[in-house]
Order: sequence, then C-alpha cells, then structure tokens
Amino acid sequence: MKSLRVEAEKPYEVHIGRGVLNLFSTEYRELLGSADAIAVIADENVASLHLDYLLSFLEPFQVRVFKIPSGEGAKSIKVFMDCHSFLLAEGFSRKSLILAFGGGVVGDVAGFVASTFMRGIPYIQIPTTILAHDSAVGGKTAINHPSGKNMIGTFYQPAAVLYDIQLLHTLPAKEVRSGMAEVIKHAFISNEHWLGELLEIKSLDTISDEKMVLHLERGIAVKAAIVEEDEYESGVRKYLNFGHTLAHAIEAHLGYGRITHGEAVALGMAYALQLSGHPRLMDFLSWCKTNGYPLEGLSGISFKDVLGYMKKDKKSSGGSLSFVLLKETGTPYMETIDEKRAESDYEELRSKINEVLK
Repeated sequence: MKSLRVEAEKPYEVHIGRGVLNLFSTEYRELLGSADAIAVIADENVASLHLDYLLSFLEPFQVRVFKIPSGEGAKSIKVFMDCHSFLLAEGFSRKSLILAFGGGVVGDVAGFVASTFMRGIPYIQIPTTILAHDSAVGGKTAINHPSGKNMIGTFYQPAAVLYDIQLLHTLPAKEVRSGMAEVIKHAFISNEHWLGELLEIKSLDTISDEKMVLHLERGIAVKAAIVEEDEYESGVRKYLNFGHTLAHAIEAHLGYGRITHGEAVALGMAYALQLSGHPRLMDFLSWCKTNGYPLEGLSGISFKDVLGYMKKDKKSSGGSLSFVLLKETGTPYMETIDEKRAESDYEELRSKINEVLK
C-alpha cells in the first residue's frame, strides 16, 4: 500500500493499493464511529459490481446507500437535489458522513453534495476508476450546466481518499483509455522520462497492478504538489487543465456522456501540443491510435462547433481563448491565443490526424 499526504488547508491522506478499505476499521474508525449516520452515494453500475465488497468493510457501522445514474448525465441539478432529498428524508445531520463510491462523476456530485448539505459535512472519496486518480484528489466538486462543464461547484477537500486497486479490474476498455489519458496528462506537465515510458505502452490492458499503482502514485503526487501550492486555482493549478479547454468544449458540443472525459482530454491534449509546437505531438497521436482513442472524432467537429464553448472556459475571460501549453515536457504555461491562429492550428491538427489514421 502507498500513502501520500495532501497538504491542503485541511490536510488528508491518499491511500493506494490492495486492502486499503481495511483502513475503515483502523485509521478511520474514529471518523466513521463519530458520525451519527453514514451515506454511501454510489454509481449504480459500480454498486451492482462492488457494493457488497465495500459494505463488507463497513459492517460495524450503520450505512445507508443512495445510488445515482452512471455517466456524465448524473452531474445535473436533478441528481444533486435527489441526493439532498435522500439525506434529509433519512435524517442526516451536520454530524453525518458521506462516502463517494464510483468514478469521477460520483466524486464530483457527492463532494458537491457534502460541501453544501447543512453548509458542509465530511466525505471520503473511494474512487473506482483510473480517471478518478485525478478528480478524487484536490477538492474540486461540481455539476454541469448545459452551457458548460463543471460550471456549478465548490472547492471542498475530502477527509481521505481510499483507492483500492482491485476495483479497477472490472473497468471496460473505454474507461481504461479515459483514465490513462489523465495519467499521461500528468506526465506531460511534469516529467519527460515518465512520458517516454507511457508512450511505449502498446496495449493498455497489459499494465500490471504493480505498474498501475506506480503510475497512479506518480499522477497523484503531481496533482498533490500543485494543489498544495495553489489550492483554489488562482495560478499554477490551472496547469492541471492541460488539454481540457478543447476537451470540455467537445463534451458540451456532443452532449455529456457521448464521449468519455479522458478520450476528449486526449483530443484536447493533441490540440494543445499542436498550439505549443511540441515535438511529441506525432508520437502522442500514434500512441492514441495504437491504444484505440477516437482520433477520428475530430473530423466531424468543426472549429465553429467548439469555439463558443472554449470562450466560456473557466480559464478564459472576456471571450478570449486561453490554453495551457507546454514550452517543453514538464514546463506548462498559460497563453491567450487569437481566434485566427486557434482555427489554423485546429485545421492543421485535423490534417495530421488524417495522416496518422491512413
């Protein structure tokens, strides 16, 4: 088991590996025991696969379960209110505790609920996807608005993150792709050697548990270091959004859930690499093709389709186009790009993708 400490305003530990849920009966027994009620807010698909496994570690405690729909569509005001209605109907109070059980969507929703229920109660993240190694750490919570992704939310740190690697074994291929896109994002903004190691992977389903723990630990360490420096995203934390300006625009344009978040981030990173003039662009496109990322999806999305959404990105202001770019691997920076150049590079990227896909 690996453990990392996140030195946020309220510090907490991230535990990664096999058997981490045993910590409920040791390190976190006092936290759970002091709660007058415990709610598991769970992705319905994850619950069907793993709820009994989770509950087996929670037998000493009184736990009630509320299941929410699987997928990005759950990040809605309706689901948010349904969670609050459940907590109120079940008599939860300011002394209660929430366990977020699922991927990034559940973590975002349950965290937002925890931050707003009776002005804030503690919650623990129990991520079940690779993608959630990014979203479960750092305290960003949110739901979506039709005009943009993650537009309604809070900064609210969890009390702990318990990351049981065993829960990743049932992930479908598209969710493995989605999560590994965020892993390679962390490599791009931090470490060329690690990036080279990831780009050598020819099949994502051949990654051993030991290697996966190592990659997740590295990614979480990158994020934790940035969160410690800039908890509320006033500066360097924006670098964690590498690839996300276009990614969020693609998700909003297609409709949330039509493409996985990580697959959209892969396309967004390719665009950011094109804007940066980064030498790894073609290597990255080849890696995406080899590992089944939907590069062809960009051919059906015009620049005008995503322009308006990119102008509404949280990093932008006054309708400008702001991107996280890379001077070189490990050296991210922010730049405002004029619309003409942004469109030209978008078309150039689509041309390069067509070349790779031939």
